[in-house]
Amino acid sequence: MTQPATIAMPADWRDFFALTKPRVMTLVIFTGICGLLAAPGTIHPVIGFTAILCIALGAGGSAALNQWWEADIDAGMKRTSKRPLPSQRMQKTDARDFGILLSAASVVVMGVAVGWLAAAILAVAIVYYAVIYTIWLKPRTPQNIVIGGGAGAFPPMIGWIAVTGEVTAMPVLLFAIIFMWTPPHFWALALFVKTDYAKVGIPMLPVVAGERATRRQILAYTILLIPVAVAPWLIGGTGAIYGVASLALSFAFLALSFPVAFRQSVAQDTMKPEKRLFGFSILYLFALFAALVVDRYAASYGLI
Repeated sequence: MTQPATIAMPADWRDFFALTKPRVMTLVIFTGICGLLAAPGTIHPVIGFTAILCIALGAGGSAALNQWWEADIDAGMKRTSKRPLPSQRMQKTDARDFGILLSAASVVVMGVAVGWLAAAILAVAIVYYAVIYTIWLKPRTPQNIVIGGGAGAFPPMIGWIAVTGEVTAMPVLLFAIIFMWTPPHFWALALFVKTDYAKVGIPMLPVVAGERATRRQILAYTILLIPVAVAPWLIGGTGAIYGVASLALSFAFLALSFPVAFRQSVAQDTMKPEKRLFGFSILYLFALFAALVVDRYAASYGLI
């Protein structure tokens, strides 16, 4: 007997909201706000709010396009199988159109209301994630997250440029911090969900090169992250508050990476050091960028 075709149920606003990957967007919005607040100069509150809104819309749009393209892959992974498209709660074309609408609107509004340099970089960020990472890198190379890490590194740079209107060393360093942070952060996650990636044929590093190589790469990138994280202080772009915070947080990150790096292969359900490192890596980025803002305002009020 022929099985009836599965028909997607009508999507509601919660499904569209889920397409924007709200948990990921929290970090995107936060780093974008920090870049905006830490930048020298001032920006009208309404224009500043518009800039952050556009960053959020652009991130949400590119996330929707990512899920539209990877709907079949998401359906095969336990971690993503309950998303709107794999769960048949939404038509793929609706997700695609929603992603295009958000992405286009974010760039146009950013250009008109804030500035075309910030808008151009936002457009690059969207294409980087939705096309270069999702379509090209992710299914083809175990270095996908290394090269693709740039996709999530743009928000603080865009926030900074929204205020200053120019690209200088500081926003480039803020980009570089997230770029270097992404591999150890994401590979810590990949270690305890590697069976999902293997099942759908995504060549994440633990699947292709094995756990041992991945663990050593986590340590290597964590070591490389330290001078990059401290660099804003070293070039005089921040004060001692940020400098001390960046050193303390980075060495804590390093300390947590050692037990991950030197462990032998273990069962998926005993990966406490890996889960601890992954959790701390999120806290690390929040705290580091918060320190950047605190340092900026402490200097403004003559406290340092």
